Amino acid sequence: MLMVHIRKYYEDITNEEIGADRYSALQISPVHIHKDKKAHKEALLTLGEEIVDHIHVHHQVHVVNYSAGTASVTTQVAVEH
Repeated sequence: MLMVHIRKYYEDITNEEIGADRYSALQISPVHIHKDKKAHKEALLTLGEEIVDHIHVHHQVHVVNYSAGTASVTTQVAVEH
């Protein structure tokens, strides 16, 4: 249910519709309690991927990659913020 809420929240604040054709094609929603766990997991991951893909296409996203050598710096930055 959380991913559906995230999608709706994002659409509300940005006035952009997230195309979720692959998610819709699965024909499963959080209220379909009769579906098995595997189907729900696939739907969840598909919707999450479609949300992230939309954000990457429509907005400039800054990605920071940390190497193993910066583990102590990463901890310090996390504590400072």
